[in-house]
Order: sequence, then structure tokens, then C-alpha cells
Amino acid sequence: MRWIKEIETFWTLFTAPTVWALHFLVCYVAVAVYCAKQGALAMSFETMRWLLGGITVAALAVIVLSAWLAWRQWGFGTEVPPHDAPTQDDRRKFQGFATLLLSGLSFVSVLYVTVPLFFIGACQS
Repeated sequence: MRWIKEIETFWTLFTAPTVWALHFLVCYVAVAVYCAKQGALAMSFETMRWLLGGITVAALAVIVLSAWLAWRQWGFGTEVPPHDAPTQDDRRKFQGFATLLLSGLSFVSVLYVTVPLFFIGACQS
């Protein structure tokens, strides 16, 4: 478990939003390319939907891992914010709490990006 302490740096704050942005980019670019090159690709839209569903599950798993690490860093929610004292401990707890909030927002954002996959039947001409 020592490696987990090494992961808890300032960069963990940006993990979940970065995963959301990459998921957004992959989903929309993949569908745009598929619809533009519809005849050239040897896969159905259903296959594309399942592939993007798998990418969504992977993105959600990384975001949940980020949220868990943030919850650990925050101290499992044992102290109530704001953590605004000029100490190393409060800085760590503030960062953990902020990361936890960003992870929640990113989780919901990934779900919203995925919603069109359930409603779009195929490419529109």
C-alpha cells in the first residue's frame, strides 16, 4: 500500500477531469469517423456502441479509483471542511476533498456523454 501514498500528489486533482475529457473526445470522434466512413469500416453501429460502452466502463473505473484515493487522502471524511489552515495536513485534506468533488462531477459527466449511445439508432445522412 506504500505506492498509494506516492500517487496522492497534486496531479491526482486532474485525473478524473482528464479521464472525462479523453472519454468525451474518444466517443465523439469515434462516432464521427464511423459515420463519415460508414461503408469503409467492417463493423456495425452496434459493435461501435459496445466498444464505446467498454471504454465508458473503463473510464468510470478509473474515476472511481481516483475518488477512492481522494477519499483516503481526505481522511475518509472524518473532518468537515473547510480545510483552510496553513498546515500540510489541511492542504492534503483540502486537495483530497476537491479531488473527490471533481471525481463525482466527472463520473456524472461521463454518464451524460454516454446517454446518446442509447438513443441513436444509426448514423443519420
